[in-house]
This record gives sequence, structure tokens and C-alpha cells, in this order.
Amino acid sequence: MAHVPTRLAALAALLTFTQISMAKNSLLYIGSQDPQKMGIAVAEFDTSTGALSAPKIIMETRDPAHFTLSSDHEHLYLCNTGTPGGVSAFAVEDRITGALKLLNYKESKGRGPSYVSVDESGRYLLDANYGGGFVEIHSLAKDGSLDRQTAFVQHEGSSVHPQRQTKPYAHWIRTDPGNKFALVADLGTDRIVVYRFDAKTGALSPNDPPAFKVAPGSGPRHLAFHPNHKWVYAVQELSNEVLAFRWDAGKGVLTQFQSVKTLPEGFTDPSTAAEIVVRSDGKFLYTSNRGHDSLVVYAIDAKTGELTLRQRTPSRGKTPRFFTFDPGGHWLIVANQEGGNLSVFSVDATSGELSPKGEPVPLVKPMGVVFLR
Repeated sequence: MAHVPTRLAALAALLTFTQISMAKNSLLYIGSQDPQKMGIAVAEFDTSTGALSAPKIIMETRDPAHFTLSSDHEHLYLCNTGTPGGVSAFAVEDRITGALKLLNYKESKGRGPSYVSVDESGRYLLDANYGGGFVEIHSLAKDGSLDRQTAFVQHEGSSVHPQRQTKPYAHWIRTDPGNKFALVADLGTDRIVVYRFDAKTGALSPNDPPAFKVAPGSGPRHLAFHPNHKWVYAVQELSNEVLAFRWDAGKGVLTQFQSVKTLPEGFTDPSTAAEIVVRSDGKFLYTSNRGHDSLVVYAIDAKTGELTLRQRTPSRGKTPRFFTFDPGGHWLIVANQEGGNLSVFSVDATSGELSPKGEPVPLVKPMGVVFLR
């Protein structure tokens, strides 16, 4: 029987190795608008090598676009763009496979939303409806499903672009880190709207001042808060710029202090800016260009918040709509919507610069991307 402890030791070593190996892998949810099989795909990502597996559709759903996870990663919320569109709530049933269970769906008035987020308390889901030009909030039930509508605000107005700004286009909405305000990027009216947010009732009310007006024709698309909560960065879809603001957390006021271009000098072909993310350490900011089809890296000055161009590199596909970092911040995965692929980049911890890793992974019309912890 002397061989039994040896076998047990070997088995324990094997289990330890398996656990370590599994710990290196993360799951990535990707929305795919493949007309043949539309829905939410899952891919496995090896955080030690940067290898991304072939995505597999695990949940069919109409017109998946942007989605977000609850803070505990127990629930996933998806905006179904299209007409009519709406918002879907899912429970994460299995963290190993990423299996999802549809909890419920709320249809929107007209075209569906383009962005969803959960407030800092985890009790409300906010969505910005691009086609309808409005924002709304739903409370979340104990099981994570969408409950009653607590806020609905129809935007009014227009701006100078003859095709893209004939009416409001609410593109992005989130609460600030203090959960006292909700900020909205309205591409159609060239405004970053600030609402007072009541975390007890989920209601919205106008702030004073009610909005920051950007230059005509800019087209605010998405915003990103710096981890220090003092600075906010807004990517402008139409003018291809990033605007930097100081954030007054007490009054909900934005004060602009910088503007930088996302495109290189002399580039005149059609292009629109898309995503914007501040890396979790607060040292670098990343944006994407659709048309120029590139990712842009800026260093963030630790004292002033000012941006300095560090790199502009091809996204390895056409129309980089969304991108995200892995949980450790060592890798960036970009969804090239019209290029039909997902591309992986390693992130240099010191310079913030990106380096392509492996070959792009095919997926028809990839949209939102988010990691499951």
C-alpha cells in the first residue's frame, strides 16, 4: 500500500496544475450580428499567452450591440438595437462555460438603445436610445431581471451635420463614481447632458447647468472617467477628437481643458471615432478610429490629466467599434465590426503601447465585448 500516498500526491499535483491552468483562462462575451445566427458568443482567452479561441454562439438574440455585467458578474445586460429594439437581462448560470439564462426583455419605443450601464448601487439599469433620442432607467429586481421604468427623458434639438445631427441621438449614459449624477453623450445635439440622479428612486432631474455644449459638428459618442474621479474624457465621433474635462463631483459640472485629434495630420478619408477607455491604472487612454481603422494610445499626465499621443496602430481589421481590456489589463481585444474579426494586442505596462498578438480570430459582425471574471 506504500504506493497509495504516491498516487495521492500525484493526483494532488495534477489537480493543482489543472487549477493553475484554468486560472489563466478568462471568458469573453461578444455580440455578433451575423444574419445567419445572431446572438451572444463566448470565447476563451488565455491570459498567459494571449491566445483567443474560436467564438461560439451560446444565446441567440436579436440585434445584440453593447452590453455590460453587474458588479458581481452574476448578470449580463444587453441592448438590442434595431427597430423595434429593447434591453435584455440574463443570468450567468455557469462561469466555466459562460452559459446564460434569459430573465426578461423590455421593448423600447422605436429603435433600440446603443448603450447600457448599471449604476454604482447595482439597483438600476440605464440605457441611451440612439434612434429615439431619449434615455431611460429601469430598476432591477432581486433576481437581476428588469423591473419598472423609473425614468424616461426625451431629448430635443439638433446641430449642424446635415445627415447625422438632424435630431437628438443619445449614444451613451452612465452615473458618475459618486452615483449622484448621470451623464449622457448626445451625438445629435452636440451636448454632454448632466442629470441629477436619485439613487433611492432611480429618477432623473435636470442639473444646473443642464449640459456642456461642445463645438458644433463634434458628435459626442462615449465618455470615460479617470480612476481618480477628477477627470472625464469624451470621444467625439464626427470631429475625431478627444476632449478632456475636469469634473466637479459636488456640482456635476464639466470644465474642458484640452482637445486632441484621433486621426493623423493629412488623413482626409471618411472616418469616425468610436470607443474610449482609460486603463485601470490611470496612466493611459485608448480610442479607436473607424475608417482609418486604428487604435490610438495617449499617455495621461498624472498631475494635470493632459493627454500626449503615444501610439497610433492598425486595428488589424475594418471598423473597430468596441474594445476591452482583460481583467489584468495586460491585453486588449478589439472587435472589428466590418472586418469580421477579433484582434488581440499585448499592452506594454510601461509605455502603454500595443503590439499585435497571433492572428485575428474570425467572427461575423462582432459588436460589444466584455470579460467575465
